Amino acid sequence: MSIHLGSDNIIGEAFLERVKDAQVIRLIERIGDHYRSNILNRFLRPVLLQLQVDKTTWDLIEILTEKMELYRYQGFHFDDLYRQIAACARFVETARSSSIIKNKINSLPASHGHDKILRDMAVSNFASNLQVFAGLLCELYVNLVELDESSAGKNKPIYTQIPELYSVENLLARN
Repeated sequence: MSIHLGSDNIIGEAFLERVKDAQVIRLIERIGDHYRSNILNRFLRPVLLQLQVDKTTWDLIEILTEKMELYRYQGFHFDDLYRQIAACARFVETARSSSIIKNKINSLPASHGHDKILRDMAVSNFASNLQVFAGLLCELYVNLVELDESSAGKNKPIYTQIPELYSVENLLARN
């Protein structure tokens, strides 16, 4: 069975294989928890949503970080996970390089009491939390590549067929 994409792209059955590895699933859960708590939390969300990130990228990030329950039992497709990781890598790179975002985060309106402490923590730890997020994504990517290579057999692993993955590790590894 093959799926045709356009005139020249043929994707074989390997693209339809599902990832159900327990370690990968736990890692995706950790990524989602960290993202929701430390990256796109209520204090930082208004600023981060101003990043120059297209809707498709935001959608792919949301699927990886917030829609875990939809895939937990049926498994994940390798190509979908790879594209979600690539989208997160683009987000990380954009957030790291955006001086406007850094200035806006540092100038978030002051809060009072408990909210002030949480807001200050979110702002002061943003860079390190973004780095943790990137590290978790890189770990997921490496685990997927290993699974992909072991399940590919004589076929080419899926990650070698997705051009946007060529720079993922470099984007995630930068500080």
